[in-house]
Amino acid sequence: MAFFTHQFCRGFSSSAVRKVVVKHVTIIGGGQMGAGIAQVAASTGHSVTLVDTNEATLKKSVKGIEGSLKRVVKKKFADKPEAGEEFIQKVLQNVSTSADAAAAAQSSDLVLEAIVENLKIKQDLFGWLDKAAPAHTIFASNTSSLPISDIASSTSRLDRFGGLHFFNPVPMMKLVEVIATPTTSQETFDSLLNFSKALGKTPVSCKDTPGFIVNRLLVPYLLEAIRLHERGHGSKEDIDIAMKLGAGYPMGPFELADYVGLDTVKFIIDGWCAMEPNNPLFAQSEYLNKLVAEGKWGKKTGEGFYKHK
Repeated sequence: MAFFTHQFCRGFSSSAVRKVVVKHVTIIGGGQMGAGIAQVAASTGHSVTLVDTNEATLKKSVKGIEGSLKRVVKKKFADKPEAGEEFIQKVLQNVSTSADAAAAAQSSDLVLEAIVENLKIKQDLFGWLDKAAPAHTIFASNTSSLPISDIASSTSRLDRFGGLHFFNPVPMMKLVEVIATPTTSQETFDSLLNFSKALGKTPVSCKDTPGFIVNRLLVPYLLEAIRLHERGHGSKEDIDIAMKLGAGYPMGPFELADYVGLDTVKFIIDGWCAMEPNNPLFAQSEYLNKLVAEGKWGKKTGEGFYKHK
């Protein structure tokens, strides 16, 4: 995702090193994840600017947020339709859209990116926004696999940079992984924790290690299930049934991998393998690589380990 490269001047002061109460948040990226975070933030009284360079994406995002809110209202305001409609309009009033990330950042307490998982693009984005945002503004990435420290290295606000990893679908999933790098200040970390709680989420504290907590455990589990099948030690169906009935998981590993996206699983494991090539947990899977090369990425493409209608 490319952004315009206007240059802005920003002054620094010691007042930046304080606990920031997040009231205005700018979310970069109007995809499903960005829109979901925007909805939750707006629903909890935050002023939100959703940014994307594609106007069609922004319109689709706002329409998706409205549709999601209508589903919420059906349950939450089943007996009070007028109150439900009022709730929807109030939330939507908290959301504005923009194609100008730098302008949006100038009035933000928090800038959170939810764009493509590409380190260079994220670094370029934050390096540019670092010149536009006020000194107190906290930067955060929603990355699921890239090191937060590497993303932050393009900025001069290493103490005001952290990770906020939400889970999809954001309105339903309660967890947020809050990631601190070795240079993240305690004030910044506390602000990110408090923001997560203000959204009604349950935050967990993470270090800036590959996959943080959830993906660090989940992705090797998915890969080991694939290797188990590759070795001929179990069919996909039997492995899925075994984990659902034996471990109480709602989905088996092959079902879950199809839901997450085989391209996403491969992207994550490729990055980890490059960082730690001798770690057996990060070893490649020929079967996974073959499916991804054939464009069989799971539910999103209609076929992965299973065929989907």
